[in-house]
Amino acid sequence: MKIQYAEMTNHLGSSAVRDILKVTQGKDIISLAGGLPGEELFPLEAVRDAYNRALSGSASALQYGLTEGYTPLREAVAARLTQQGIPVQAGDMLLTTGSQQAIDLFCKVLLDPGDKVLVEAPTYLAALQVLNSYRADIITVDSDEFGMLPEHLEEQLMLHRPKVLYTVPTFNNPSGGSWSKERRERTVELCRRYNVLILEDNPYGEIAFDEAPGAYPPSMAAIDRSSGEEPCVVYTGTFSKIVAPALRTGWIIGPPELIRIIAKAKQAADLHSSAIDQRALHELLQHFDIDAHIRLISREYHSRMKLLAGELRGERWQGASFREPRGGMFLWLELPAGTDTTKLLPFAVEQGVAFVPGEVFYAAKPLKNAMRLNFTHTPPELLPVAVRRLEAALESYGRTLAKVDTLV
Repeated sequence: MKIQYAEMTNHLGSSAVRDILKVTQGKDIISLAGGLPGEELFPLEAVRDAYNRALSGSASALQYGLTEGYTPLREAVAARLTQQGIPVQAGDMLLTTGSQQAIDLFCKVLLDPGDKVLVEAPTYLAALQVLNSYRADIITVDSDEFGMLPEHLEEQLMLHRPKVLYTVPTFNNPSGGSWSKERRERTVELCRRYNVLILEDNPYGEIAFDEAPGAYPPSMAAIDRSSGEEPCVVYTGTFSKIVAPALRTGWIIGPPELIRIIAKAKQAADLHSSAIDQRALHELLQHFDIDAHIRLISREYHSRMKLLAGELRGERWQGASFREPRGGMFLWLELPAGTDTTKLLPFAVEQGVAFVPGEVFYAAKPLKNAMRLNFTHTPPELLPVAVRRLEAALESYGRTLAKVDTLV
C-alpha cells in the first residue's frame, strides 16, 4: 500500500552527525565528529554499584513512575542547581529522556507552524532539526565570540516578534565559545521586555577548564532568577556528559505552569523516562563524589584540547584559525576561504578521520570553510594521528581542485 505520511515528515531532516557515525562505524577511522565523552572515563564501578543499590530494595524500582520523574532525584538536581545560583524547587522541574527530549517537548507545547524562533550562528544541529520538524521560522541573530550582538538582537526582536530564543551560551556546540556576562544580562533584559521565552540549553557547562572561583559568568537562568521578576528563561541540562549518555536522563526547569503543560506532552510521548535509571542516578549522587569526577574529566578534556590545539598550530595549518575553548567538548576550526569542508569530508574519511562540516550548524548563510572537531572521545595518543590524516585529506582535496581548475 502507499503510505500517506503527515506533512511534518517533510520537515524531518537527518542528522549529519548520525550519518557520519554510520559511515565510520566499525572502520579504522578516528572520529572527531560525534559529541561523545571519553568512555574510558565513565565511572563504571560507581554506576554498577548505584544500580545494585537501586535494585536491592523493593520491586517498585521496576514499576511505572511519575511523569515528572523520580522525586528524590528531582530534589537532588534542584539542590545542585540551587548551589549553582539557580534557585529551583523539585516542582519546577521535569526529568526527561536526555536534554534532547526537553528541547522537543518545549517546542511541541509552544510552537505552531510559522512561529518565529531566534538562534545564534552557528548553533546546535539537533535543535535546528527539532525546530524544523515543528515548521518554525528560524531567524539568525548575528553573533561574535561574546554572544549575540545586542543591537542586532533588538532589531530582530522588534522586526519579527519571535516567540522563543534558543541558545547554548556556555561552551557552545559547535563553536566552543562562551557568552560574556554582559551579553547574557542584556539578552535576558531584552527578551523580558519583548515577552520572549529563552530556552537556555546547557549540557556542557560543568565541563570547565578553569577551576578558579568566579572564572565564568553565571548562567542566564541564574541571572534571570536573581532579578525578582517572573522567569523568562527555561533551562535544560543533562547527565549525559558528566556521567554517561546511556542513562538518558536530563531535566528542564521553568515556570510551574509551563512545566505542567510539558508534563502532559510527555505523558502522551512516553509516560515517563526510565525509572530504574533515575533511581540509579539518585543512588550515584548519594554515594559518589560527582563533583570530583567532573573535575577529573574536565582536566583530562582540557589536556586533550590543548594537545589538539597544539597540533593545529603546526606549519601546515597556516591560514587556518580557531579559538581555544574554555570548556566543553568542541573546537571550531576555520580553514582558508574557498575551502568547502562538506566536499573535504569524503577525502578525510578515505584517509581515516572524520569531522562535522560547519555548514550543517547554520539556519541560513552557512560558513562552508569551517568544521567542528570533538576532542573528548579520541584517546590522546591518537589526536596527533588524526591531525596528520586531516593534513593528508587537505592535500588530496587540494590536488583534486587543482586538476579541476586545469581542466576548466
